Amino acid sequence: MASPPLTVAMSVYNDGKYVGAAIDSILSQTFADFELLVIDDRSTDDSAQVIAAKATADSRIRVLPSPEKGRVPALNALFAAAQAPWVAIMDSDDVSMPDRLEKQMAHAAANPACGVIGCSAFLIGPDGARLGEGGDKPLTHDAIYANLEDKPLINHNAVLIARDPVLEIGGYRRAYRHAEDYDLWLQLIDRVEFANLPDKLVAYRVYPDQVSTRHIVEQTLNAAIAWQARCEVLAGRADPTCGLDEMPPLDEIDALFGRVGVAAYARRRVIERALYMPEALAGDGYEILLDHIAENGPDAAYWRAAGRLLKSGRPWRAASVAGALLKAG
Repeated sequence: MASPPLTVAMSVYNDGKYVGAAIDSILSQTFADFELLVIDDRSTDDSAQVIAAKATADSRIRVLPSPEKGRVPALNALFAAAQAPWVAIMDSDDVSMPDRLEKQMAHAAANPACGVIGCSAFLIGPDGARLGEGGDKPLTHDAIYANLEDKPLINHNAVLIARDPVLEIGGYRRAYRHAEDYDLWLQLIDRVEFANLPDKLVAYRVYPDQVSTRHIVEQTLNAAIAWQARCEVLAGRADPTCGLDEMPPLDEIDALFGRVGVAAYARRRVIERALYMPEALAGDGYEILLDHIAENGPDAAYWRAAGRLLKSGRPWRAASVAGALLKAG
């Protein structure tokens, strides 16, 4: 049989209550000539059973074995197995609008230099009720390029990617766990053109226990390090993170890069993002906040962060932050 023009790739972990709707939203697309590859990332709920039932009912679904635990190995396995020149990422807890694939594939056909095609999204809650807008993204390659460091670029859960450039660079890098998509954009941005469609073609599900909420500190740290690695390459130096399976501790990052300031940059980016999130500041962000205060001195925003920690029922963390502010002052 001829290979389809499109592969839809889905990695699933403990999304049994959502993955059926996610798969159905792909099977009901107006663009129907695709294969749907699914990897169950060793879920402990009924995800595997839901996937198997869907695969039995539609021959376009191909279930792949999990190569090893983790989203990055799963994504790389999906790209390696893809038969089509284009791969559409579909998260297992989201819902694609019926014309998503048709519109993205039409843009790809009309713009042969384009290799990454995103779109906008809107937010839904656990029950599927619409919550609000997901925020607009820059549309053109130049606008995306100009915002590489500071702005959201591409919704990874709503993107169409040319397969071959991803395979040529070795796929997603496992050291950039939870920021593997941002690192991928930085690897691809000088190889292919990027674009975002203005249409809101994916419903992004928001709920308290999702990965992006649980791992916001690690995600932000790794994104900051990815940007600094790009700066090394642009300066004509080697990427010091190339070949790493995991990122070293933050206090070893400056030594890895051979220059001072990378760790401080990463800490600042974490604080900028997590300052209004007591659960993040009380967890993985706690030591980062203390180090940042010691390095940069007191600030009214950090006193307010201490107050938020106190109000959220973390008096000892709040007292420690206040102590660090007094010492730094």
